Amino acid sequence: MIPRSLAAILLVCSLGAAMGSAQWLDYPSAAIPRNADGTPDLSAPAPKKPNGQPDLSGIWHRIRATGAPTGPEFGNTVNYYLIPEGATLPLQPWAAELLKQRRYGDLGAGRPSERCLPHGILGGMLPNVPFKVIETPGNTILLFEQLTQFRQIFTDGRPFPKEMQPAWYGYSIGKWEGDTFVVDSRGFNDLTWLDDSGTPNTEAMHAIERFRRIDFGHMDLGITIDDPKAYTAPWKVLIHLELMPDTELIEDVCDNEQDARHMRL
Repeated sequence: MIPRSLAAILLVCSLGAAMGSAQWLDYPSAAIPRNADGTPDLSAPAPKKPNGQPDLSGIWHRIRATGAPTGPEFGNTVNYYLIPEGATLPLQPWAAELLKQRRYGDLGAGRPSERCLPHGILGGMLPNVPFKVIETPGNTILLFEQLTQFRQIFTDGRPFPKEMQPAWYGYSIGKWEGDTFVVDSRGFNDLTWLDDSGTPNTEAMHAIERFRRIDFGHMDLGITIDDPKAYTAPWKVLIHLELMPDTELIEDVCDNEQDARHMRL
């Protein structure tokens, strides 16, 4: 994944005289509340839809939590700064051994994203790269800039399919509980890593996500993972998100990550 700042520079250089498209990376939106100096007012009240529910639309990215490692990616791991203070992952013995091998034996090598495969429902939220929320009647769509992937969260009242082919992002159904958008996801495969360290899951995983927009520029995402085949109890993470105003997603085409094979030499 090319860093977003570098990708923007490369895009501008490649477009040459066609600067209209390049300006999408810095295009002021009329829908963004402004401070007196013209900068986005991210502390303004959260926008509402006609039915009174918070509008989750926009481009978001994860922000570094207190105590998290520094650097552009903040160390994409389910670490103590994401789970409640004092808590540990309640791993089954086999899952603990697999995580140990992936994290310390293989040093994270072999993760699915090296082969352009999806991060999965939790891992997809951990990299510090943008994703876009689009709300439509009956369907909320998440567009991930990294690897150009998407999720569909159905809000039209449908039940889960009677038969679910195991999927990278599972099958997701959403509903509103007050000001919180609650997403129930099931039907996962066991091929994803929940983070770049190799935190595992099985096809028995059940995930509950709670999106709560605090104000115009900030949203909390709580995720509960319940996977009785890999863990002895459900566990939670809390991810803080920030709006990215006046910009757009960049196309990110993964070409089998040809550099990954060289890094492991």
